[in-house]
Amino acid sequence: MAKKTIADVDVRGKRVLMRVDFNVPQDDKGNITDDNRIAKALPSIQHVIKNGGRLILMSHLGRPEGKDRATDAPYTIKPAADRLAQLLGKPVRFSPEAVGPEAEKAVAALKDGEVLMLENVRFYEAEQIKDKKAKEDPALKAKKEAFAGQLAAFGDVYVNDAFGTCHRDNASMLTVPQQMTGKPRVVGFLVEKELQYLGDALNSPKRPFVAILGGKKVSDKIGVIEALLGKCDTVLIGGAMNYTFMLAQGRKTGGSLVEPDKVEEAKRLLQLGGAKLKLPADVVAAKELKAGAATQVIEGDIPDGVQGFDIGPKTTAEYKKIIAAARTIAWNGPMGVFEVPPFDKGTNEIAQALVDATAKGAITVIGGGDSASAIEKAGLSEKVSHVSTGGGASLEFMEGKPFKAVEVLDNK
Repeated sequence: MAKKTIADVDVRGKRVLMRVDFNVPQDDKGNITDDNRIAKALPSIQHVIKNGGRLILMSHLGRPEGKDRATDAPYTIKPAADRLAQLLGKPVRFSPEAVGPEAEKAVAALKDGEVLMLENVRFYEAEQIKDKKAKEDPALKAKKEAFAGQLAAFGDVYVNDAFGTCHRDNASMLTVPQQMTGKPRVVGFLVEKELQYLGDALNSPKRPFVAILGGKKVSDKIGVIEALLGKCDTVLIGGAMNYTFMLAQGRKTGGSLVEPDKVEEAKRLLQLGGAKLKLPADVVAAKELKAGAATQVIEGDIPDGVQGFDIGPKTTAEYKKIIAAARTIAWNGPMGVFEVPPFDKGTNEIAQALVDATAKGAITVIGGGDSASAIEKAGLSEKVSHVSTGGGASLEFMEGKPFKAVEVLDNK
């Protein structure tokens, strides 16, 4: 269902409360090492500024787990506010509180076209109280609603431009817009784009439709694999979760990472998928995970003393051929330990295959998380159709789970 966007609202003179995802990586000195999530929010932010809105931004950063915001510097969101100011080329005000007297004063002082960043909302325990627990405990419900009510009071308009947390029922994502009934509640341009690309890819794909799933664990992707087997023409498996499938086939996996308790689930998926579910024909293995380690390509059983760390050349060639014939491709999860060469080769070649497919007119969607990091590292993120900003969110979207934080917003 199409949602109204920030472009559908006259923001001039209005206080626009926008939830963004500025959960950016930092080094041990607090320097931001990747500002991609901030940059992706710029179109929505600039739209509000240009059209005379008074912009109030809220976001989480890391997992402070109730730590003191006055003393726990690594979790303050001020560096993100400072980086945003650099990208905008104009000042961004900062409130050391998300709610309370200082935040209220900062919001009241905003003028048309100005921007205010509230402190990390996860400094407040109420932000992450799950709805299920709130329903079971009236005190928790009251605490969450009181916190959300203070945030909601700041805005005349609510904007969700934080796709990476759309699958969560956090106060700033769900309870705040619930308390702003009667006021405009819309998506930002980033969330609009995410929903468009992921929605079109999954619900009305050009065929053949191919999904590529990698990563460490089968347990993380059981629901996604099952859902995609019902929608795709082919599902390609890579990453360490392949070894649990190998175990389910009665094959030896050496020292490779496996989930013995998920073998029965893997057997069920193999039976469900049939010829549609493709497993690697070979793997790149080594005695240890180390840059420049001596490797061997193995077909069949993996002997004791070695571990599989990447898909092999035979698999890569087969997967590339399938990708080349596809018209829609969704990728979530690397093919190997792409952070450690030479085990990055399979992932990099699959990334290049998606670039080549895009150039020939295919729709290619990268589902956030490690696969987004891998394609960014390879310098190819601008050459595919869409790179999602949400790893967990894109997985749940692919699985077909509802996003309450989006459902609550205004329909077109």
